[in-house]
Amino acid sequence: MTIHSENPFEVPADQRDPVRRLRGRLVAPVTILTSQGERPAGLTVSSFLVVEGDIPRAAALVGQGSDFLTAAEASGTFVAHVLTDKDRVTAEVFAGLRPAPGGMFKAVEIDDTTWGPRLREVGNWAGCRLEEVKPLGDQFMIVGVVEDLSVSELPSPLVHFRGAYRRLAP
Repeated sequence: MTIHSENPFEVPADQRDPVRRLRGRLVAPVTILTSQGERPAGLTVSSFLVVEGDIPRAAALVGQGSDFLTAAEASGTFVAHVLTDKDRVTAEVFAGLRPAPGGMFKAVEIDDTTWGPRLREVGNWAGCRLEEVKPLGDQFMIVGVVEDLSVSELPSPLVHFRGAYRRLAP
């Protein structure tokens, strides 16, 4: 067995998709979306945003065929959780990057809400009614009307930058 200091499967920089490379240079909040269809489903995303206005909305991009998207479409609701650096392991579990014996919800405490399972330890969240699901590129943009939310201190948010989860400290 040979140990490499570099990833032997990494595509050389000059052969990578330039759009994907540009996206990798944008700092994005790490958010977990959850919903309750036939069973609870969740997904870590780094494409979440909130739109202010008379009717506040939340939007995110999710991949085709995700269990979360199926559950959100079935229930018509979802919960968006904004993570801190203390939630890195949870983010990795919900992203499918870390094993989750018994399922992703086994390792977290949840509260059942009108909008789906809410991660109890996450202080910043929004309960949303699904308003629209629209194809956008090779993903789907989901838009929800924010019906309830909780905002707490966020001393060190977890962000996604250059393909990795990182701590953003003041």
